[in-house]
Amino acid sequence: MSWNEDTETVPIREDEAGALRVGETRVLVDLVVNAFDDGAMPEEIAQRYSTLHLPDVYAVIAYVLKHRPAIDEYLARRAKEAGEVRARIEALQPDMSGIRARLLARRAEMERDHASTNSR
Repeated sequence: MSWNEDTETVPIREDEAGALRVGETRVLVDLVVNAFDDGAMPEEIAQRYSTLHLPDVYAVIAYVLKHRPAIDEYLARRAKEAGEVRARIEALQPDMSGIRARLLARRAEMERDHASTNSR
């Protein structure tokens, strides 16, 4: 029997935004890595994301284990980008800090008015 080495490509693709996805699915490699790092078995990960194929999950995990420094760098970059997006979104939000205080003051005023009207 001769060994016929079949070299398969890793089922990871980069989308138009620079995110790594598993195979032809929309599942982010980030999610697979985080689940694996949290102790999930490949079978659990495949069940959690129904579009994933179990062999692809194993292949992605094997790739991650062989290339951990590059994956950690990618994950750190993604976390930084997410933080920047979050900051931009929060900057667009109106200042809501005084709304609760104003509503409670208005409520107390209405209750005082109501109480004074009923006591007459």
